Amino acid sequence: MNRRKEKRHERHRRRSRTHRPHARGDLAEAGTDVTLLEKRAEESNLTRAFALHARTLELFDMRGIADEIVDQGFEVSRVRVTMGGREVALDLRHPESRFRYVLTVAQARTEALLQRRAERLGVRIRRGAEVVGLDQDEDGVRLTVRSRTGSHTERAAYVVGTDGAHSAVRSLLGVGFSGRSYDTHILLADVRPERELPPAINPYVGPDGLALLPPYGDGWYRAIVWDRSLEDVPLDQPVSREELNDSLGRITDGEVSVAEMSWSTRFLSERRQADHYRVGRVLLAGDAAHVHSPMGAMGMNTGIQDAANLAWKLVAQERGWAPDWLLDTYEDERHPVGRQTLRVTDFIQRMAVAPGLVRAIRPHVVPRLVRVGRVSAAMRRLVSGLSVRYRRPEQVMDSASVGRRVDDLPLVHEGETTRLYELVDPTRFTLLDTTRVGASAEAARPWADRVRALRVLGDLPEGRTHSSSAPTATSPGALNGPPPSRSARPSPRGPVPPERQAGASGSGATRRDIRRNENHCAATRNAVAPALAPHRAVRPPCSTSGTEASTSVP
Repeated sequence: MNRRKEKRHERHRRRSRTHRPHARGDLAEAGTDVTLLEKRAEESNLTRAFALHARTLELFDMRGIADEIVDQGFEVSRVRVTMGGREVALDLRHPESRFRYVLTVAQARTEALLQRRAERLGVRIRRGAEVVGLDQDEDGVRLTVRSRTGSHTERAAYVVGTDGAHSAVRSLLGVGFSGRSYDTHILLADVRPERELPPAINPYVGPDGLALLPPYGDGWYRAIVWDRSLEDVPLDQPVSREELNDSLGRITDGEVSVAEMSWSTRFLSERRQADHYRVGRVLLAGDAAHVHSPMGAMGMNTGIQDAANLAWKLVAQERGWAPDWLLDTYEDERHPVGRQTLRVTDFIQRMAVAPGLVRAIRPHVVPRLVRVGRVSAAMRRLVSGLSVRYRRPEQVMDSASVGRRVDDLPLVHEGETTRLYELVDPTRFTLLDTTRVGASAEAARPWADRVRALRVLGDLPEGRTHSSSAPTATSPGALNGPPPSRSARPSPRGPVPPERQAGASGSGATRRDIRRNENHCAATRNAVAPALAPHRAVRPPCSTSGTEASTSVP
């Protein structure tokens, strides 16, 4: 075992000790009963998604599963673009994250990880169950489910549709899926080239099209190919190794040829987004909410982050302490992110398949842009999800940190050196009290159902709190929900009613800054629902995934 893996395994052992008291799933920890309905009767080995970005890995880290998937993937820290005989590199290293890279890993491995977690937490997975009807009222949702043994109904408090681009849940809701299909036919394959390519994401842009070849680290690569000469080939026609080699030979100018191909498919990419992410007690996430070009590898990542945003809000709803407006913030926050993802992937797609004039100037313009530090930093943060920021809901107190991701701060808790992401709670706000007296942590005790108060040692970032010694509360669901708002702000004298908290602030060592930062907001350690994965381990009270729907008994 090399030194890097030895260090990683030691981190995993250390964080297991740290996490043991609260390493349960957010909805499972909340006592929520969850059932996942999967249309497919058998496992699928289809692996369209190939990468996990830094923000998604941070969400996995907060759930205690990041190291396991990192050990199965390959860390890639740059993009090496070849176009017009020129080569340009884009640095993907993220100095602000523990995960300073893109992790290339087969989608099937991510799905298997999430499925194991879901089953360990007691989530029931029913295969061969197709949702064919949906009705809802003020008290819950009723699904009509068809299986091999006939039809039956499922009753749930909430339903989350994560059943893919052709979502039955979205259709039954009557929600529009606005957008269009690209004319571009894309070839996907897992291949072993005749010779090794550099350990980078390798796009080749030529007059005949585009080839993208990210490595898996074992001699195999994902090949994503668009070839102008194959636009009229039927989508159901199998992809042969000879056809793929012909395309790669022309696009890469003979630099890449395939020795072996494990699987392949061809498909027509789309650019669409659901008009709404919530209709009453039914919500949409993942590919049911948005689909786009595979350029940028953002699809599954965006879906996972949807689930992280939504899960803690459903927990709050189930526990009865969510304000009326909280669940609405899911669409308010994630719909703009989905729209931005469509714009980014559409731009990459258009640049890749650009008309003649753009193709002529592209080799001269793109390298100049990438060399501009601010431009390249903005690009990597945008694609990785690290730059996501949500607008402050009008019901929430203002703060410089509202809606922003929080760094994985080094801390000392109960005499052990740890990190913030190891301490955040998936279902409650996390309050960090760095003062000597610990008055705020003590005051939060009556609110233990919604606030996890911790006395820690560590420096909190300037500008995020009133002072480095001020306790800080952050909301669960590290990417999303509003900060504790008026109803989760502890007082040295005990909980203060919401109507009295608008301008409340402590003094001296008990002064606090309630901030909603992405990383705490979305500390939903176990509510992960990958957009493309059929086993989206979504633990909202009710969820549907891939071609499935999942429900939870109210």
